[in-house]
Amino acid sequence: MTPAGLLLVISGPGGVGKDTVIDRLLELDPNIRFAVSFTTRPKRDYEIDGVHYSFVSKPKFEELIGRGELLEWTKLEANGYLYGSSRSRVEKLQRSGKDVVLKIEVHGAEAIRQQRPDGIFIFLQPPSMEELMRRRHERGSEDEEEMKRRQKLAAWEMSHAQYYDYVVVNENADVAARDILEIVKAERARRKAATAEAPGAN
Repeated sequence: MTPAGLLLVISGPGGVGKDTVIDRLLELDPNIRFAVSFTTRPKRDYEIDGVHYSFVSKPKFEELIGRGELLEWTKLEANGYLYGSSRSRVEKLQRSGKDVVLKIEVHGAEAIRQQRPDGIFIFLQPPSMEELMRRRHERGSEDEEEMKRRQKLAAWEMSHAQYYDYVVVNENADVAARDILEIVKAERARRKAATAEAPGAN
């Protein structure tokens, strides 16, 4: 029987570079796969439906909730959009032996933690709040009022880093991805050793 892969939950404030770091991580190790989440927010110009997110309507999202398809879901207070993680996508990848990455907002990470205590929770943190705001400003997709709301939300999100298993600072995306890969390798080794020591393993 193929052993189940790891579940990696990566969170961090908006603009910290989660997408870029995850892309680098997937390039470094073909056994790590990204489980695409659902959202009701509009697609940004650089995003691809089914790659970054599955972009759905609110009624469709509510249908997913109703049939138990979402491992967790949350509504962001900052913008009112809904986000949710696909239970079937995660479990299918894990059953195939792949390690699965979920990109989840801090709001949703606790729900995952309650259902999947075996998950590995990684918080991606900016070098500083000033750097985070600079990166968000460079996006040019938000007005000043939205930037202020985002800064307040980011401060709240960063205060929750202490509840994660690991904190990785994203000063450079390639370095951050390699740091996460080292975490993955260590967790693989730890779980392999634990399985070997379990009663009836031999």
